[in-house]
Amino acid sequence: MARSAALFAAFRKEQTDPDRFYGTLARDTVAQLRSYTRLDGAVVVDVGGGPGYFADALRAAGARSVCVDADPAELRLRDGLLPQSAVMGSALRLPVRTGSADVCFSSNVLEHVPDPPGMAAEMVRATRPGGLVYLSYTLWLSPWGGHETSPWHYLGGRYAAERFARRTGRRPKNDFGRTMFAVSAAEMIRWVRTRPDAEVVDVLPRYLPRWAKPVVRVPLVREVATWNLLLVLRKRT
Repeated sequence: MARSAALFAAFRKEQTDPDRFYGTLARDTVAQLRSYTRLDGAVVVDVGGGPGYFADALRAAGARSVCVDADPAELRLRDGLLPQSAVMGSALRLPVRTGSADVCFSSNVLEHVPDPPGMAAEMVRATRPGGLVYLSYTLWLSPWGGHETSPWHYLGGRYAAERFARRTGRRPKNDFGRTMFAVSAAEMIRWVRTRPDAEVVDVLPRYLPRWAKPVVRVPLVREVATWNLLLVLRKRT
């Protein structure tokens, strides 16, 4: 519970204090990843890694990390400089050789692409046989599904974005239909079950305690209560 409380406290500071949020989340993620695979010496592709918080934490854990992002502004967001080992490229067409990654990793990016299954399939393609895919994303029907436009996204994503624009005089960074899309738990769990090239290692609420894991088995309830869904897959040999 202490871990979950710390993550949610940091989560509230995502836009006002990104160093705190992403630094906290990156350290927690490395600890979580280590429970599934060895990181020392592993080649890790960080999909949509932006300014490189996760890539830095992974390198500190001994991994050889490559940060891939399609937005040059996001890559330079932290200090105006490109992250170490940064590569420009789309999550829907990764500039990575097939089977070249020991771990293909993505945090809170899937809801920002128009083709979530396509991005997930690219991550599986880039991973070597026996390697790990770590994919987490914010569920649309969760309390934070609309990001800075929440909770008005429950009345519709476009309505929430227009309301935000009227109140602030600017479009939200996470603009529904343009830079943010509605992704459910059910959609991606169904997708995982159809993949002959990947086996499910774990499906759980990323920010919640381990004892909350059964909530992902309850349709509809999981869409709201899970907040952020984590899919851990292993590429079949």
